[in-house]
Amino acid sequence: MPLPRFDRLPVERQELILGVARRHFAEHGSEAASYNKIIEAAGISKTAAYHYFDGREDLLTAVLGGVLGRLLRALGPWVPARDEAEFWSRLEAGAGALVAHLHTHPDDLALADAALGQADDGPWRDWFAALVTDGQRLGVIRTDVDHGLLVTVTAAVVRAADSWALARMRTGAAPPAAPATTSPIAAAEQEESAQQLWSLLRSMWSAPGAAGRDGKDRADAR
Repeated sequence: MPLPRFDRLPVERQELILGVARRHFAEHGSEAASYNKIIEAAGISKTAAYHYFDGREDLLTAVLGGVLGRLLRALGPWVPARDEAEFWSRLEAGAGALVAHLHTHPDDLALADAALGQADDGPWRDWFAALVTDGQRLGVIRTDVDHGLLVTVTAAVVRAADSWALARMRTGAAPPAAPATTSPIAAAEQEESAQQLWSLLRSMWSAPGAAGRDGKDRADAR
């Protein structure tokens, strides 16, 4: 994370430096972007840069932390649901909010996978812990498996699904159009991706022999 001297910079200056770095990492990749070119584009000397960050990886960590923070804000905190139907509705709404954010923030889209990859602990895991706790309270999620294990596995499944969906968005399999202008084909692809994720979660969350009870499997309804 940034060194204390960086935190003492005016907020506008901090945002400018991190914004320039984010664009470079998004354009050239988190592994290939040049530290020297980033600090040159940000208008800071190499000496000053090392007063702000320990090096390239430290700067990358700060950038990815910002991406993760924006993803979490788009997702919103998990609010306990009144019933099972609202539980699934909230989950779908959160997923939709993330997609909407990524549609309109291409730098975050390019770096989302890397940001999620360093989010094993902290607020991201806390969000899944709240989700699992609420699901167990409502009877949506099994209680015969350790809570911590369910949180870990749920986060891993969603992480894998996110990586798959993000790759499709970046390669154009699901065109990153704004939600209001999404084509019928893109909307159908996004719906298919979401249904596959819900199916995975239902299978994992259901106790042995229990039928999925989310009431939202529209593919079966059709």
